[in-house]
Amino acid sequence: MKLGANSVLFGGYDMETAFRCLAMAGYDGIELSAINGMSEHLVLDWWEDLAPQIKELSQTYGLELLAMEQPSQDPAVMESAFQAAAEIGIPVINCGPGGSSGDAKSLQESIDSLGSLAAMAEKYGVTLCVKAHVGASIFDTPTTLKVMEAITSPNFGIDMDPSHIHRAGESPVDALKAVVSRVKHIHIRDCKGMQQGPGKPEMQANGRGDIDLLGYIRVLADNGYTGPVDLEIIGAKDYSLEQCCTIAAESRGYLNACLRAVG
Repeated sequence: MKLGANSVLFGGYDMETAFRCLAMAGYDGIELSAINGMSEHLVLDWWEDLAPQIKELSQTYGLELLAMEQPSQDPAVMESAFQAAAEIGIPVINCGPGGSSGDAKSLQESIDSLGSLAAMAEKYGVTLCVKAHVGASIFDTPTTLKVMEAITSPNFGIDMDPSHIHRAGESPVDALKAVVSRVKHIHIRDCKGMQQGPGKPEMQANGRGDIDLLGYIRVLADNGYTGPVDLEIIGAKDYSLEQCCTIAAESRGYLNACLRAVG
């Protein structure tokens, strides 16, 4: 497994600051945020201008480019994301499921959209991943399994985020066991309580919440998972750099301890 972090944690700062601080915290790699409104890092409207800088930052700070997060399923936006990923050397693009929970029609629309995007991902030689998300059409293990059954493309996978599964009222450890065969990316953060959102950024830090992250990592290890495990902390755009660095370092240390514990 490779420990990385989504640059959205440093959404209030420039891209080089995210690279520099994550390297100092000891991460193996980085997931680039292409999330409008949350960061100005990988801005897809001018990705061609940014590509050389991103490659240089990766080499300068010794951080592997593990993934990109781009939430929209708009085909034109997603094609730009795939083009950027192919050129820059980013293997995984994570998007949101869209739709509404508990609506069979909405779930089918998400499946159809994701299936079409997976075919586009094949064209560019990259992998599209989607995760269960509170309030969306794919929000728990049963809906995730339906997506896995419907989309068989080798360029499609599941992005598992234990915080969303936890807030759906399930055990993240048991949920991961059910879908791990198709997991190609992990978004990881902790969560205290069962509220709608993940909580304040500092309470999303690994080890501060209620989720059995050690058990979660053990499932990954037992199943031979070797992909990215990317910290995703949202809501810190107005945080000081010291706060962001503390969250990054604390979370990485906790995850590293989990990896050591499972051998």
